[in-house]
Amino acid sequence: MDVDRRTPAYLSVLADPVDVRLVQVTIPRGKREAVTSALDDEGVDYVLTDETSGGEYVAVAYVPLPTNAVEPVLDRLRSAGIDEHTYTVVLDARTVVSRDFEALEERYAEEEDNDRIAREELTAAAEDLVPVLPTYLILSVVSAVIATAGLLLDSPAVVVGSMVIAPLIGPAMAASVGTVVVDNEMFARGVKLQAVGVLLSIASAAAFAWLVKTVHLIPPFTDVTAIPQVRQRLYPDFLSLVVALGAGVAGALSLTGGVSSALVGVMIAVALIPPAATVGIGIAWGLPAVSLGSSVLVLVNLLSINLAALVVLRYSGYRPTNWFQLDEARGATVRRVAVLLVAIVALSAVLGGVTYDSFQGATTEDEIRSAASAALEDADGSMRLLDVQVDRSDDFLFRHPERVVLTVGVSSDDHARVAGDIDARIEERVDREIRTEIRYVTVESA
Repeated sequence: MDVDRRTPAYLSVLADPVDVRLVQVTIPRGKREAVTSALDDEGVDYVLTDETSGGEYVAVAYVPLPTNAVEPVLDRLRSAGIDEHTYTVVLDARTVVSRDFEALEERYAEEEDNDRIAREELTAAAEDLVPVLPTYLILSVVSAVIATAGLLLDSPAVVVGSMVIAPLIGPAMAASVGTVVVDNEMFARGVKLQAVGVLLSIASAAAFAWLVKTVHLIPPFTDVTAIPQVRQRLYPDFLSLVVALGAGVAGALSLTGGVSSALVGVMIAVALIPPAATVGIGIAWGLPAVSLGSSVLVLVNLLSINLAALVVLRYSGYRPTNWFQLDEARGATVRRVAVLLVAIVALSAVLGGVTYDSFQGATTEDEIRSAASAALEDADGSMRLLDVQVDRSDDFLFRHPERVVLTVGVSSDDHARVAGDIDARIEERVDREIRTEIRYVTVESA
């Protein structure tokens, strides 16, 4: 194998930790001089080896580059005759022994975002995030079932565990990357997998919740809307939108930075898996209000994640390889951003109603507390308001208070002493010593 070294002798090991890529590019017949001239003009180190297989390629170029230099150098090589179908490999290099590499890194650090990976790496990373279809479907079902169990058990730890294995980050990132680089196949696959994953999660959660209800794995007549982990997902407000947008931004930044997306995947699952499981619970229990609120939350979060990721990738400067696709990429991005914005704004009407309703509920409770405290002070200064519970209607929006329960501390001893008798009866029933505590509360209804 003949080796052509077009660089000064490799002398010193680059001591500082850097983000380095080794680019391997095959050179078509008749393009060797043009490619070497382009590399010389860029001032990069490279090594050429002759390709002896007798095919359409005559040589292979090995070029160590800083991560942020990969894309501009590949663009320069394409202008020299390396088309997008040429065999190109980008590897993660741990060490570079070179005289000129530090200067090269400094030059490109001034021109480009130091943490930004090349377009080719971005596409490969997005594809790697999407598991094969059988694995994706199985993980979607398993994560939804675990999330449903965690919600019904009111166990935050189990709910978090379901998010760790949820595979939803891959399709979301693939759809956004496919848009900015005009890879319609990747975009379509990302959209389809997101829809399938969410629908499958809801169906799996509904089936599992129905099984739990049927075989009484939780106490019969349980009010699932009173379970805190379920209840907090029944009435989505604008804070839910913030969570989803943040997850989309974090997902895109982790992808463009070439870092692990595992933790960001958990964040995206936070916005999708528990609400989808709540929709399934509402279906199993026959509670349309539960399913409605959670469905709105799922849709808003899904659209917001895609919108945020798409905007971040576009703002980061990723474009198609071919210049004639630039207008197509710009148009596709604008159209899809517009569709996402319109859908989010429409659904945000529900979020706004819930947010306003929550504000009104808090204001009403403060007024009730103030009125009750004032009435107690006027009636008897020795009585104290200990707690206020306001029961509101089960409507999805504009819930109004139906019942108020006040706990009032009193100093009067004018009530019967029944603690000893009740304690004895309980101990006789359970056949063991029990400590019984009774809190006397004077109740007056009107």
